[in-house]
Order: sequence, then C-alpha cells, then structure tokens
Amino acid sequence: MISILSMFADGKSVEVGLVGKEGFIGLPLVAGFRTSPTRSIAQIDGTAFRVDGQALVAILPECPKLERSLQQFSQISAMQITQIAACNRLHEVHERLARWLLMCADRVDSNSLPLTQEFLAQMLGTRRSSVTVAAGILQKAGMISSGRGDVKILNRKKLEQTACECYGIMEQQLKEWQSDSR
Repeated sequence: MISILSMFADGKSVEVGLVGKEGFIGLPLVAGFRTSPTRSIAQIDGTAFRVDGQALVAILPECPKLERSLQQFSQISAMQITQIAACNRLHEVHERLARWLLMCADRVDSNSLPLTQEFLAQMLGTRRSSVTVAAGILQKAGMISSGRGDVKILNRKKLEQTACECYGIMEQQLKEWQSDSR
C-alpha cells in the first residue's frame, strides 16, 4: 500500500491518496509530465512491478488498452482525492479513521494492518491524541482491535456503518465506473 502525500515547507505532510493492488504510481507521466508535487511512500509491504518511466511512455501508443486503463485510474484517483479533501474538512476523526482503515484493507486484501497511531495521525492530518480517542471509540464498539503497530478490523460491517458517507460515495462511484467500462 502506498500513500500519496502532499508535502509542506515546514516538513509536515498529509495523505491525499492511497494506492494498493488496484493502482499505479506515476500518473503524471501518462499525462506527459516529468515531475509531481506529491511524494509516494510505501506503507505496507507488498509486491509491485517497476517500469522505467521513459519505457512506459514509449510503449503507451502501442498499447491502447493499457493507456486507457491508466487514464481511467487517473480519473479514479482524482475522484478519491477530491472526496478525501472534503472528508478531511467535514467529518469527525473517528469517521475518517473508519473510512481510512476500510480503504487500506481494500487495497491490501487484509483486515490486519501494520499501522501505528502516529502514522494514522499523519495520514489523517490530525494529532496522535485525536487518533487515540478515535481508535478507542472504534475499539470499544468492537469494530477494531489496536495494539502496538497493529490494527485489526474485527467487524467490517459495523465499521462501514460508522465510516462517514465518503467511503460509500467512493465505492458507489467505482462500481458505476466499473460497469461503464465493461
């Protein structure tokens, strides 16, 4: 799982995107750009393919299906970024935490996530103490268990009900687009 971070001059960062098994890092290349204002950081181990940027750009005209898939993923990423921006402004920390945990689990196909509260705070753009309170709410309700550097989703259905509407909005849009592209 890879976090896409927006970086600031004072060294602070906030997650604006999340990529896992479904995605691709390097979308600016597809659009013809050589740089990106964001930083991509692997957060959870996994297997990935690495392709030289120039080689990818050179092969895209010969692989229209690949180019179309990358363009579609670009649109999916844009949708998620705008929804996450709205979410971070409008929703409570425990709702955002529930959404974020669900998004992570979806991308790594696991309900066990090796994440610290410090890391979660950075990704949610909030203080660690706020994440501690939010995780406590979710844990007391039996949705997650949280230990040192490990969060387990115990009741996904209840976690989905607790997450803000943003998770459902993004999932619904993905389903619509997946049916459109068939």
